[in-house]
Amino acid sequence: MKRLFPAPWLSLSLWLLWLVLNLSMSPGNLLLGAMLGFCAPLMMRKLRPLPIRIRRPGVILHLFLVVGRDVLLSNLVVAWGVLNASRRPPRSKFIKVPLDLRDANGLATLAMICTVVPGTVWSELALDRSILLLHVFDLEDDALFIEHFKTTYERPLMEIFE
Repeated sequence: MKRLFPAPWLSLSLWLLWLVLNLSMSPGNLLLGAMLGFCAPLMMRKLRPLPIRIRRPGVILHLFLVVGRDVLLSNLVVAWGVLNASRRPPRSKFIKVPLDLRDANGLATLAMICTVVPGTVWSELALDRSILLLHVFDLEDDALFIEHFKTTYERPLMEIFE
């Protein structure tokens, strides 16, 4: 069964997404959606990463809430910085963050977190995955930011994935 449906939830999701996007339950759309849900995971089977092993699932909820809080607070800080840019220009800069996280799924999650939190942009990851280059909108203290980043995001991801 795994050979025909390598990702059954993905197949079902693609089929439902096809139906929702077309706003039709006609037999043709049912068939096309089913074909998409069946064929796409088969064709992309080799692109799928290794199965994810979640070590401490309880940390996921905590990380989700922390990221949500940081998104709200960063939105306010960035908005305030933009509104007051004529009085006090933001101290934007690139910063190199040393990473201990090596798991590909953890790094992908960290990239999504950096993308979601306003004021930070994931710019580059070293080939050996040891250093992350981030652009920060307004940065006062490099060491304080690095410690906050590693404590708030990297360590929980290490607990989850490694």
